[in-house]
Amino acid sequence: MPLHSSLGNRMRLLIKKKQIMEKNGNNRKLRVCVATCNRADYSKLAPIMFGIKTEPEFFELDVVVLGSHLIDDYGNTYRMIEQDDFDINTRLHTIVRGEDEAAMVESVGLALVKLPDVLNRLKPDIMIVHGDRFDALALATSAALMNIRILHIEGGEVSGTIDDSIRHAITKLAHYHVCCTRSAEQHLISMCEDHDRILLAGCPSYDKLLSAKNKDYMSIIRMWLGDDVKSKDYIVALQHPVTTDIKHSIKMFELTLDALISFNKRTLVLFPNIDAGSKEMVRVMRKKGIEHHPNFRAVKHVPFDQFIQLVAHAGCMIGNSSCGVREVGAFGTPVINLGTRQIGRETGENVLHVRDADTQDKILQALHLQFGKQYPCSKIYGDGNAVPRILKFLKSIDLQEPLQKKFCFPPVKENISQDIDHILETLSALAVDLGGTNLRVAIVSMKGEIVKKYTQFNPKTYEERINLILQMCVEAAAEAVKLNCRILGVGISTGGRVNPREGIVLHSTKLIQEWNSVDLRTPLSDTLHLPVWVDNDGNCAALAERKFGQGKGLENFVTLITGTGIGGGIIHQHELIHGSSFCAAELGHLVVSLDGPDCSCGSHGCIEAYASGMALQREAKKLHDEDLLLVEGMSVPKDEAVGALHLIQAAKLGNAKAQSILRTAGTALGLGVVNILHTMNPSLVILSGVLASHYIHIVKDIIRQQALSSVQDVDVVVSDLVDPALLGAASMVLDYTTRRIY
Repeated sequence: MPLHSSLGNRMRLLIKKKQIMEKNGNNRKLRVCVATCNRADYSKLAPIMFGIKTEPEFFELDVVVLGSHLIDDYGNTYRMIEQDDFDINTRLHTIVRGEDEAAMVESVGLALVKLPDVLNRLKPDIMIVHGDRFDALALATSAALMNIRILHIEGGEVSGTIDDSIRHAITKLAHYHVCCTRSAEQHLISMCEDHDRILLAGCPSYDKLLSAKNKDYMSIIRMWLGDDVKSKDYIVALQHPVTTDIKHSIKMFELTLDALISFNKRTLVLFPNIDAGSKEMVRVMRKKGIEHHPNFRAVKHVPFDQFIQLVAHAGCMIGNSSCGVREVGAFGTPVINLGTRQIGRETGENVLHVRDADTQDKILQALHLQFGKQYPCSKIYGDGNAVPRILKFLKSIDLQEPLQKKFCFPPVKENISQDIDHILETLSALAVDLGGTNLRVAIVSMKGEIVKKYTQFNPKTYEERINLILQMCVEAAAEAVKLNCRILGVGISTGGRVNPREGIVLHSTKLIQEWNSVDLRTPLSDTLHLPVWVDNDGNCAALAERKFGQGKGLENFVTLITGTGIGGGIIHQHELIHGSSFCAAELGHLVVSLDGPDCSCGSHGCIEAYASGMALQREAKKLHDEDLLLVEGMSVPKDEAVGALHLIQAAKLGNAKAQSILRTAGTALGLGVVNILHTMNPSLVILSGVLASHYIHIVKDIIRQQALSSVQDVDVVVSDLVDPALLGAASMVLDYTTRRIY
């Protein structure tokens, strides 16, 4: 780097530092106290602590350790904080043993007695508190009463137990909020929290998760489960007591262990947390001999870095830990969530809920259904950039502002997300369109705006094509961050027959070579850590019309694409029809003449054999070879292939033979539409593609002549969408992800 550039960057940093410190008075750093109570909250707080530590010019970090961190039965997990090279300013023994409801209350009381001395000594400007544990409630209560600003991590979420009440109580005490999902943000606003003090950052643990899977993992698996265990051939079990129904949760844990014993796979069982009922759950483990069973490894604690690798490469995770429904989704690992402890959480496709886990057989069936599957990676809870957002948020805090919270009573703002600069972050999808000639990738917003589009020639071989798709998607995803677009997933539109459930192209059209039995979902999901949807281009055109076009709000309509080939999509009762073998809506292969021209499908007399771009090109070449195509005012350069557009131009200039060919093509298409009207009885037919406007009037004439009177009033229109394939690919992502979130 040139010297003047380096000096310039250093000067800008110093100016920024001076501005922040002047705003907060006395030219001093922001003193941040991070208090951690257990192994779970440390996995979320550690990335923030590392971030704070890397910017000593802005922050001073004080670390307070309390709760189960300091108990031997729970692994003395304060040691991992020391191993991460953090100085622990204060250790507070706050747990009253007993592991029942009364002990939890007494532990909160003991923490409230001890914390004031610590906070008086440290005098932090702000305290960072995570989650929904009873220890965290004591921390927030102490800080609030001592006029210390509180930043609450993971507020606004819903799980389904007493944790909800504790989490929301901390929210009311906290001055600033960092949430992980859009729903959580909306919940905080509904709870009258100030929108300007809410940051939608994502979960800090995802900053580590999304870069973790490629590390050496087999040595970790062997260390915890044995040398003979293979990736994807073991289970991780983590189950906690439900404090509002302890007896049932203990019984459920007993059934879970019985099911795991019967399932006969190597299993890593982690001890439960310190909540009321945990001691009884440990007794159940010992009663069943889990610690000495050859198929089980029972441990009190696994370091988070290693735990990430274990769940990323497990055949399944089972239990009721929030980790299962939150972090594990980043790897697409199958999860079985037992009981009600996490029932309100947002989850990815990888989570199977067993709400009433009241029999061993029910849990065993869930294991058979889930074990060994691989789901799309989910980024519901984060995109790997939470810590930079949180540090920026911390730097913006003005200590001169009044400490007293203001509660707001606005209407819930739908689809609005502000980062610290109050910039609207656009919910978006990556859309991919695989055509016969071009490969296109676009960033598409929720409103159907194509924010940015990339186009390359579609390679002829599988290897080149799949590598180019991955390269273009990675570049587009990186560009999306700069454009302030939050990518929710990837949608792919491709020619041929597609199994959308598995994301596999079964059979391609002749226009796309080496494209049969191709799994598109797995490589894209593994590379981008995003969910991926794949469908046929005709179906995507119908989805585009349903979300953005003239089919919006209609219960039943049909889209016909008139391009190089003829395709289509059917929307019936608001849903896309795929058919039993994913072959529905092959409308280009409706036969309209028994002795018509040969079709690329092997039959003859299909609509596509008459009205597709390929069919018109065939007829144009015949006329050109016989010197019957060109009329006055027309010319075809020698290096330019004769195509459908030349035929259309000739017809417009009065070429009778060209006009006759177009009329025949339009008639064939019109007869196909009549068949569709008689079969499906839709309320609208939409003609899409480059040839649609040339056929519309002929099609309407044929309907008046040939259709039953009961369907002659059905409207036929030309699509007004410019890129239906890209918009349809995007709609698969936007419809699914937002429907699940809201």
